[in-house]
Amino acid sequence: MSWRSERIWIELIAGSRKTSNFCWALILFLGSFGFLLVGISSYLGRNLISLFPFQQISFFPQGIVMSFYGIAGLFISSYLWFTILWNVGSGYDRFDRKEGIVCLFRWGFPGKNRRILLRFLMKDIQSIRIKAKEDIYARRILYMEIRGQGAIPLTRTDENFTPREIEQKAAELAYFLRVPIEVF
Repeated sequence: MSWRSERIWIELIAGSRKTSNFCWALILFLGSFGFLLVGISSYLGRNLISLFPFQQISFFPQGIVMSFYGIAGLFISSYLWFTILWNVGSGYDRFDRKEGIVCLFRWGFPGKNRRILLRFLMKDIQSIRIKAKEDIYARRILYMEIRGQGAIPLTRTDENFTPREIEQKAAELAYFLRVPIEVF
């Protein structure tokens, strides 16, 4: 999603609150919780889950391993839920021709450096770069080449742009910033 006028372009960046992240966090939570319940039921000697009779799984070694995987999965699931809650990676890109400043803002993990803000002068932008990697999983990433700073990614690595979409986005941005396009 973006907003544009003659002098200002604001591009909103979606963070970790995506449908796929919700699905993975839920699947991982349910699976790891099930593993933990099976491990606990083998230790207690009674059925906490009716699908698996406790007599079929002995506590040593299967129950211990199931409990370990359940606990590990719950930790990973909680990590995913917290990244969704904090919306890590969301933010905006603001290109202001009137003031000649580019601001890139992202939310990170809580702490001293939760707010990530990068500012550049527009005259320091050398080019807009498209990096395309064509193999089993094709990736196309849009970068902004800054003099003395290197290349800064503007799109996420998990966004699946078609070649036409990434070229159009790069062309519009390069035209707005009045810089050339490079393809790698």
